Order: sequence, then structure tokens, then C-alpha cells
Amino acid sequence: MSIYKMTGAVLHHGNMKFKQKQREEQAEPDGTEEADKVAYLLGLNSADMLKALCYPRVKVGNEFVTKGQTVPQVLNSVPALAKSIYERMFLWMVIRINQMLDTKQARQFFIGVLDIAGFEIFDFNSMEQLCINFTNEKLQQFFNHTMFVLEQEEYKKEGIIWEFIDFGMDLAACIELIEKPMGIFSILEEECMFPKASDTSFKNKLYDQHLGKNRAFEKPKPAKGKAEAHFSLVHYAGTVDYNISGWLDKNKDPLNESVIQLYQKSSVKLLSLLYPPAAAEGMVLTS
Repeated sequence: MSIYKMTGAVLHHGNMKFKQKQREEQAEPDGTEEADKVAYLLGLNSADMLKALCYPRVKVGNEFVTKGQTVPQVLNSVPALAKSIYERMFLWMVIRINQMLDTKQARQFFIGVLDIAGFEIFDFNSMEQLCINFTNEKLQQFFNHTMFVLEQEEYKKEGIIWEFIDFGMDLAACIELIEKPMGIFSILEEECMFPKASDTSFKNKLYDQHLGKNRAFEKPKPAKGKAEAHFSLVHYAGTVDYNISGWLDKNKDPLNESVIQLYQKSSVKLLSLLYPPAAAEGMVLTS
């Protein structure tokens, strides 16, 4: 039952809304209905959870102070927490299943689970869409290589009369643009190391490194009625316009420690198990 509750809570995280206080930059809940659902499913007090999200306690030197959060900061914190819960719960399930199936005998076979979403092209595409689309590029490249290249090489080995066909499905340009050194991910990691880095500096580095040098990287054309886009990638499934707002914060994925402390005291035993005190962090998943 705990797994179902926590999975439901992860989904409801995306429905939580926050707004800016009048004449302040401080964030506050824009209604509590969804937060109440999340808190109930996670075994938390809703008011305590919202306070921790909007007014987390942070360590400054040797002291802890309360720091008000802006709406963008809270909106980045909420999905980071949801992803953290899902990641820890999924890993816990994998370890538990492996423990139950472990016969201590030599084996030749295994069960693999592939959990992905399809290719995504929305009106507004952010870092999440890039990660999903990159995964699909890699899978499609693997499929192409296996089905078209290796299969035809097998025909030649067997002496089958065969004229090699180039299906024109080499996705290397886009894949390398994303994953290679000085690719999009590499530049993003580099920017996260600089305190004064911003969305603008990240965009400028991408353009300096790739615009006009890689056919898969393009400058998007402004379109009425569509969200602002900062760069375009030519994927095998189509050209996708990406908006890079908030990518640096998303890549850092800082967890709100005030909320984590609430998880540790949750009435849902599995949740508190997944978030032990730091000293026991490495022991929890194998227990």
C-alpha cells in the first residue's frame, strides 16, 4: 500500500500551484487542495510541508536561518522532491526484487525492464523533453545499427548476394551534439560550476560552440502564439524547439532539506526508510 500511496503523491506533486505574494517576491500556496493530497499520501502535515517549501531553513555558517523562496525556486524544488522519491522507491523495489529472486546459483538469463516515454514535441519543450528525446535517439540508433547495418553484414558473411543499402538513418550528429565533450550536457554541467552563470550565459556558450558548426543545431524561428524558444535540435522524429529557462537549477536539483526532514518523520514507514539520517544513508536500501 505504501508504494501506491507514494506513487500517487509523486503524480500529485505536479498539480501543486504557488503564487507570488502581493508587493513581495515571496511565494505562497495558490490553494492547498493538491498539497493536502500529497501530504496525506506521504503521511505528513500539509501546513508543515507547505511551510518547509516556502520558508525552508538553510544553514549559514554554524547557524540555521529561515529563507523565503520565490515562485520559480519553489516550482523547481517540488519536481526535484518528486523525482527523488520516485528514484529512491524504484531503486528500493529493484533491490528487493533481486533479493527475493536470488537463488545463489549460477545463471545465464536475466529479466530486463525498459521504462521510457515516447518522443516528445510540445509547444513548450524544456530539459525533461531533451532527456526523453535523447534517450529515444540512442534507442533508435541502436535499432538502426542492429537491424540495418549488422543484419546486412551478416548477409555478406553468409554469401548472400546483396547490395548494401544506406537507409540514411545515422543519428550520430544529434547524439554527439548532446552527449560528447562540449556538447549540450557537458556545457550545462560546466555552467553549473560557476556561481554567476545564467540562462543567458548558457545559451551564449551553446551558440558559440555549435551554431553553424553542427547541422543538428539551429536557431529557432520566432512563431506567433508559441512559447519562446532558445535553440532547436534536428531529431530523427522532427525538429524540436527548446526553452532553456531554469535548466541550471534543474540540473543541480537541490533538495529542500526542510522537507526531507519531514520525510524522515513520516507516518508512512517506507518513506521514512528511504530517507534515513545521513549517517545511515548507505545502509537503507539493502535492509
